[in-house]
Amino acid sequence: MNRRKRSLFVRTLLFLFALNSICIFYYFRLHPRPQHPLDEEQNLNLNLTPPSLSSSSSLKPWPLLPSFLPWNISSFPPVGSCEAYFGNGFSHSISPLRGRNGFFRCHYSETLQSSICEGGTIRMDPARIAMSRGGEDLEKVMGRREEDELPRYESGAFQIEEGEGWGRREDRRLVDQAFLDQYLKHGAVHMHTMRSLVESIRVVPTGELQCDQVIDEPTLLVTRFEYANMFHTVTDWYSAYVSSRVTGLAGRPHLVFIDGHCKAQLEETWKSLFTSVRYAKDFAGTVCFRHAILSPLGYETALFKGLTESFSCQGSTANILRQNPDYQKTARLSEFGEMLLSSFDLLPIPKREPGMLNILFVRREDYLAHPRHNGKVQSRLSNELEVFDSVQTWAKMKNNMKCKLNVVNGLFAHMHMKEQLQAIRDASIVIGAHGAGLTHLVSARTDTIVLEIIASMYRRPHFQLISSWKGLEYHAINLPGSYARPTEVTEELSKIMKSLGC
Repeated sequence: MNRRKRSLFVRTLLFLFALNSICIFYYFRLHPRPQHPLDEEQNLNLNLTPPSLSSSSSLKPWPLLPSFLPWNISSFPPVGSCEAYFGNGFSHSISPLRGRNGFFRCHYSETLQSSICEGGTIRMDPARIAMSRGGEDLEKVMGRREEDELPRYESGAFQIEEGEGWGRREDRRLVDQAFLDQYLKHGAVHMHTMRSLVESIRVVPTGELQCDQVIDEPTLLVTRFEYANMFHTVTDWYSAYVSSRVTGLAGRPHLVFIDGHCKAQLEETWKSLFTSVRYAKDFAGTVCFRHAILSPLGYETALFKGLTESFSCQGSTANILRQNPDYQKTARLSEFGEMLLSSFDLLPIPKREPGMLNILFVRREDYLAHPRHNGKVQSRLSNELEVFDSVQTWAKMKNNMKCKLNVVNGLFAHMHMKEQLQAIRDASIVIGAHGAGLTHLVSARTDTIVLEIIASMYRRPHFQLISSWKGLEYHAINLPGSYARPTEVTEELSKIMKSLGC
């Protein structure tokens, strides 16, 4: 081959290489890899560390939690197992719509009979959601009906741009009745607001999704029931936390309340847990969420379902489960409790002072909770003050060189949330009548001992179950009525102290 032919051959090769490179570039430019979740039925990848936030992100980072265990897993726990109830049992995923600009997907848990749904780009029109504004001062809305605070959606209250997988129904609904009945079941919930939200979503042609405002960062959409009650609010917090973890968010999301409840004391914790909190009616016009996550109702969490469903589940430590995985044990409530503590800068947990025992007496007191409340709480222990005074006197008598007892007066209704969490974190023994304040046990240490005083009208398993799911030692005094003999309470405390070597 002479020099001229060789030169021509080389130039031809270079031209073909350049042409091929250009073709590859435009192929991937026109066919980008989807940024929405994985395709249907594909397991989530094992991810031992949370994805990192970009330098431009405004999201609060996830804290380092001693009891954290991975949520994005290579294989899912068995249906009905403890981990399927409290962890990532959302093993079945279905995508009714996959588009270049938008997507919608639900992660379904056969165990909980519930779904965590997510989508982008989704448009919300607050004008098409009938409910009160929300976020008002309690005193200004006294007497307002609860039904006025809960959302009722018009058709198209939420919209999404069309894409693959959508059935192209004439009414332009995103999903049909069969989808709702299979993945967003009514169950025992008489007003399933998340189901109604999904039912309202309409699919619009490409290019017709107009937004007055765009939120680029992940946002949780939450509807609360019984929002002023500590137990029910903890179920909402837990659902929002699980939703954020299951969908693999790199940081703590923004949050929008899709309800019209007024301000409540517990709202400060929402603000501490998540990056920001707003009400749907705060938006002046339409808003598009690049990534919206629909948090299941608190009624659909294991914390609530455990009251009526029987399943085997025992609390354990994350260290034990890392070494010996066991689907019938869980450290998820400890992880979540640490998340609450961290949100108020109460981590790391300090070591207990040798010989010092804090006895936290969780009290019930009158306070104005919501617009339909008269400011009086139901008495669960008719002689609570007498019992509390007796415990204080007993503790002074029991103080010795070996053990020093400190009784903490847990008047939670008028304490800042950080003070409440610090009191439960530092408690060696928690005592109290059956009441929502005992839900704080989710943030107790694993060596905390619980003594619940239960009136005959309130024989409910809430706090015995939470103690079991946390791995806490639990004792109960079951009363024939609502009166507790102070000596019976102090005798039970003496037995507990003896077991502690005091």
